[in-house]
Amino acid sequence: MKQIMMTLLLSTSALCMALALIIYPEQSLEASVRGLNIWWEVVFPSLLPFFITAELLIGFGVVKFIGSLFEPIMRPLFNVPGSGSFAWSMGMASGYPSGAKITARLREEKQLSKTEAERLVAFTNASSPLFIFGAVAVGFFHDPNLGILLALAHYIGNTLVGLCMRYYKKREQSVSETKRTRPNIKKAFQSMHRTRLNDPRPLGEIIGDSVLHSIQTLVMVGGFIILFSVLTKLLHLIGVSSFIAYNIQYLFKLMMMPPELSLPFISGLFEITLGAKLISQLSTDMLLAKVIVVSFILGFNGFSVQAQVASILAKTDISFKPYFFARILHGVFSSLLTLFLYKPIYLKQSTEPEETMLVFRNTSIDASTNILELMSQYGPVMTLGSLFIAFIILARRSTR
Repeated sequence: MKQIMMTLLLSTSALCMALALIIYPEQSLEASVRGLNIWWEVVFPSLLPFFITAELLIGFGVVKFIGSLFEPIMRPLFNVPGSGSFAWSMGMASGYPSGAKITARLREEKQLSKTEAERLVAFTNASSPLFIFGAVAVGFFHDPNLGILLALAHYIGNTLVGLCMRYYKKREQSVSETKRTRPNIKKAFQSMHRTRLNDPRPLGEIIGDSVLHSIQTLVMVGGFIILFSVLTKLLHLIGVSSFIAYNIQYLFKLMMMPPELSLPFISGLFEITLGAKLISQLSTDMLLAKVIVVSFILGFNGFSVQAQVASILAKTDISFKPYFFARILHGVFSSLLTLFLYKPIYLKQSTEPEETMLVFRNTSIDASTNILELMSQYGPVMTLGSLFIAFIILARRSTR
């Protein structure tokens, strides 16, 4: 009976979406183009180098080397192997869904147990500094100082999530030894060397596989971005978002938050970029309330990113439920940290001498703007070029 109800729900949802696409074709096309632009201008060119590098580092055994060195740190803190430090750092540097991608690869390489992978994926999918500073703080709020507040709340909150998730299924057996030994460079190098020798693929095939796997993942990510861009627009047009926002207004009032934040909040739960942009455009004077809601959205990741992560994890035995629970936890932690840090971090910076603030603002704005402009100009070229290279690799392999 449960499976029958699920079939009816899924088929009805797909049918409703098809009808909405027919009723609102122009708006759907506009939302689809918006999602496509985000993907091929920013997401693809910014994530591809990280994905390829991660694949190569795993294939050459460098992650094993890093894992051996950081085992004494990661194990007591987060109850995961030292190789988790690689997924954590790469996830924060490049943004989601890099953490999920690397965690899945480490699980496939049997460097993580199922439980360790579920712990790791819970706190390795964070917003990138470029998105927080460049897109949200400077692009939407036109205030680089907010980037410092949002970044601190986001990354400290993410670390707190990792500390909490260390107790998830704590008694289950680990994939590696739990003895707390000092880092040994010689043993780490030997572990890296064994990993490389155990991979029978030649160098060219390793590089080709790294490129193909990375591009395949990013094409999937692009599909989800476009899908949720259209879905968010359709939900707004048919009134579903407004209906949910109307009911959430009462919750916002209880928390002494402006009720007009409810609709952008719902949009942000589906798609982070759209939600953050709508929140920044509100005329309400309560900047603190806006930043708190944006912090929650960044920590929650949005259903669009969660769907990307779920798709990556579906190829492994890693459960999605711990990740989803961690996203709620991250959103709550980030919101509370924003509330506590707003006065000592943001307001204190805002009261600094005007000359100092002017230099800081101009430097931050120029750096962020230049990066975003370069990605907007050359991102599509890199995307199309990478897809062409992937096509050539596949064509050559098919002729062998």
